[in-house]
Amino acid sequence: MQLRKVAFRARHAPRGRSETRVRANLDVQEDPRTQNGRHGTATRVQKTKVVATIGPASCEAEQFYSLAENGMCVARLNMSHGNHESHMKVVEVVRSYNRRAAERHEPLVAVMLDTKGPEVRSGDLSDPLLLKKGDKVVLTTVDGSRGNNNTITVNYSGFTDDVEVGDHVLVDGGLMSFVVETKTETTVSCRVEDGGLMKSRRHLNVRGKSANLPSITTKDWEDIEFGIQAGVDFYALSFVKDADIVRELSEFLKSRQSEARVLVKIESADSIKNLYSILEASDGAMVARGDLGAELPFEEVPILQKRIIDICRKMGKPVIVATNMLESMIENPTPTRAEVSDIAVAVREGADAVMLSGETAFGAYALKSLEVMTTVAERIHDSMGSSGDLGLQRESTLLDLNVLAQFETGAAMSHTFAYHATLLSNTIGTPLVVFTRKGTMAALLSQYRPFGLIFAFTDNPEVQRRLALYHGVHALGLDFSDDAEETFNRALGVLKGKGLIHSGQQVAVVRSGQQPIWRQDSTHLIQVKPVPV
Repeated sequence: MQLRKVAFRARHAPRGRSETRVRANLDVQEDPRTQNGRHGTATRVQKTKVVATIGPASCEAEQFYSLAENGMCVARLNMSHGNHESHMKVVEVVRSYNRRAAERHEPLVAVMLDTKGPEVRSGDLSDPLLLKKGDKVVLTTVDGSRGNNNTITVNYSGFTDDVEVGDHVLVDGGLMSFVVETKTETTVSCRVEDGGLMKSRRHLNVRGKSANLPSITTKDWEDIEFGIQAGVDFYALSFVKDADIVRELSEFLKSRQSEARVLVKIESADSIKNLYSILEASDGAMVARGDLGAELPFEEVPILQKRIIDICRKMGKPVIVATNMLESMIENPTPTRAEVSDIAVAVREGADAVMLSGETAFGAYALKSLEVMTTVAERIHDSMGSSGDLGLQRESTLLDLNVLAQFETGAAMSHTFAYHATLLSNTIGTPLVVFTRKGTMAALLSQYRPFGLIFAFTDNPEVQRRLALYHGVHALGLDFSDDAEETFNRALGVLKGKGLIHSGQQVAVVRSGQQPIWRQDSTHLIQVKPVPV
């Protein structure tokens, strides 16, 4: 075996920030099986995408632009906070950024509206309650209790029907916990298991159970209507219980001529019971580990995360891993090593995207947290591509004939073509270039996880924004002409001008998908073309 030098770095921010690049040279013993056949590829662009929540720390134009320029692909609007006016201001900033990005032939930022969903919360308290292990607490559905005699109001009238003696009630995902001892029609008497300072309006979960509340509340429908007016690209639907509610929202959006996609947040016990049908009805998913780890035993969360990612990848639907990924960086300038490993696991398991919540919404180190996330993701991809650790990628490029048989002839042909285009790209070491009006072929190529990048050109800005969520897809806007070769050459010129490809390099140009562009309906083409000098 030979030894080679591997360099890795912590990427510093642009704009003259004070961080310095850190480089380390490591002697790594190379597996001889990987020394031959390594291909020179285009400059690496993000494969695993980043969703960033926008809030007070990131809503102004300068802050937002910094995030967008440093790896944010999707801007999340959290409807649990703010109002329509404040969220509309963010949408306007996104539009402003995207206009500039389009002029520069750069990727656009998509907008995701995350619904609040039904929440069970405690009521207001006159003063916080310091509760110790063994203390007695009464949770009541009767209004008016403000902590007197440790009696706390709950905002959900069916709370007493949902809980049973012996159940564990978790406060804010487990920061405190109570054990149910007795109950009446309006009260639930508990013993404090894990104490702490009980404040007003705390989130409540019952371990192993979901509240018997509608997945889409009146407020959610108002927010969804706002999203239609604002032109958001994705809805993240909270506390989904079954596939029916997903179909209801999808049909409603279509009736309003909205092209927005519906992502389901898997975060409740009910969503796990109906997992496959929910994912099948959706356009993608988010592994919302906070509430998921509150309603189910926390040791189940990593198992469920892997399972959800695997199902989504087989279905060809984007999947986001969310919650607590860099939680410590809300207050600290560096991550814990466990957080770094958490990002690495999500990347290795094949998530399309990882998400930042409070880190970018109100954290003290919004930009740094984004830089940490992108740097770790890029380093993990480097290690997967250079050390021969490609098992996950190879697994994803297996064509499942049983699944293929379920598609109509046209869809089956597209899947088969995407699979073989991926094999060709992997074999000869070329990036893929695809021209798309609907985004279908770019998404299919992403499903098969080619080793190289997927450069997707589209003349539809909505499609370009939606592709921002897909693994390995670098979506760019381009006007298509009637002359295929002229359009190809312009596209290659854009990539060459950005330093993403170079003269003499080969690229695989894919011409396939739902809408034929410069081809007959029944014809699917792939060309290996050299980049002009």
